[in-house]
Amino acid sequence: MKQTALYQKHLDLNASLTAYAGWEMPLQYSGIISEHLAVRKSAGLFDVSHMGELMIAGPAAEIFLQYLLTRDIQKLKTGRVTYTLMCNEQGGVLDDLLVYRLRDEAFMLVVNAANTEKVSTWIKTHLESNKWHTMLPSGVGPEVSFQDESSSYALLALQGPKAQDILMSLSAADLSELKPFHFILDDSLTADPVLVSRTGYTGEDGFELYCNAKQAASLWEKLLAEGQAYGLKPAGLGARDTLRLEAGLPLYGHELDERTTPLEAGLDLFVKLDKPFFIGRDAIMMKAGQQSSRTLVAFKLRKRAVARQGCPVYIRERQVGYVTSGGYAPFLQASIGLALISRESPRPGKGQSESPFQHADHADSGQTNGLQVLTVEIRGKKVEADLTSIPFYSRRKLTK
Repeated sequence: MKQTALYQKHLDLNASLTAYAGWEMPLQYSGIISEHLAVRKSAGLFDVSHMGELMIAGPAAEIFLQYLLTRDIQKLKTGRVTYTLMCNEQGGVLDDLLVYRLRDEAFMLVVNAANTEKVSTWIKTHLESNKWHTMLPSGVGPEVSFQDESSSYALLALQGPKAQDILMSLSAADLSELKPFHFILDDSLTADPVLVSRTGYTGEDGFELYCNAKQAASLWEKLLAEGQAYGLKPAGLGARDTLRLEAGLPLYGHELDERTTPLEAGLDLFVKLDKPFFIGRDAIMMKAGQQSSRTLVAFKLRKRAVARQGCPVYIRERQVGYVTSGGYAPFLQASIGLALISRESPRPGKGQSESPFQHADHADSGQTNGLQVLTVEIRGKKVEADLTSIPFYSRRKLTK
C-alpha cells in the first residue's frame, strides 16, 4: 500500500491504521467520537494527502474542462474553487471533485484517491480525441497539457470553529479575509509557498493546506503544537466520515458511482444543463424524465441502531431502495442515514424537501401515517425512521 509523507507521524501518535483506496491511512488516534467532537467544538487536523492533484493548462484548458465537467468553468475566476462532477456518457458519476483556477489558463483538479488513476486515464483519452474540438472558438487551437502531480503534494485539512485562530497564529496572511471557496498562496508557513483554500468536508469552517510533500511533516508538527492550546486534535478517516455524514455530504462509492446520475444524488445545483454540451448531459436529461429514476433522501432512525450501506429501505411493505450511508452521529446523538429510493415510491410527505440538498429546514409534523416514515431493515429486523432534510447538522442551524 502507498503511504503519505506523514506516515511516520501517524505511527509516532499511535494511530490505528487502515487500508483505504490503496493507501495505509490513519483511521483514528484518540477515538472516532473524541476526534469528531473536537472538530465540532474546537478543531481537528486531517492528513488527506491520498487525494489526487491533476494539473490541466494551456490556451484551450478552459474549453476542455467545459467538455468534461458539469459546472460552468468559464465563470470560475482566478483564485477561486468550485465543486463539480465528471460523468460518463451514460450520465453516471466518474468522480466528484474540486477545481482550482490557478491562473487564466491553468487549473488544478483535486480528485478522490480511489479515482485518481481512472480520472487520469479518462482525461488522457479525451485529450487524444478530437470530439471536443468543435467547441473551440475561432483562432484557438487544441493546446492542452496534462500532468498528475499528486506525488509532489501533501494535503492537510484543518477543520473546526478554532481553525482560523490556529492558522492565523502561524501565518502572516490575513486569513479572515479569505472567503469560502477561495484560495491564496501563503509563503509564511513553509519554505515553499502553501496553497491555502477554504472549502471543507465536515460542516465546519476550515482550511486545506497544499504543501510540498517534503515539508509536510514540519507543517503538521507546527499546527499540532500551536493548536494544543485551542483543543486541536489529529483526526482520522473515521471522524472524517461521521462528520461528512452529519453534514449531509456525499461520498464517492456510497451516494455517487458510475450508475448514479448527479440529479439522482440531489446535486442539481452543480449540474448546468443549460451548457451547450458536457459528457453525460443528454443522458442525465433523459433519465431525469423517467419515472423509474431515483432520488436521495435523509432519515433518522427512531431507535439507536446503525443502518449500513446496502440495508434495504421500505415504504409501507414495499422495498423502494437502499441505504447509501448510515451511522451514529456523535454530536447529534442520533442514528442517521442517506438512502436512494425510486421516485415512483409513495411521496414521503411535507417533511422532505423536493431536493434533499436544498438545506430546507425540516418541519416535523409528528405524523405516523406512513407518509413520513421509512422502514430500514437492519440485520433482519425492521426499524422505523423519520424522513428529515439535509444537512442533519450545520453551524447555521446550531446558532439560530
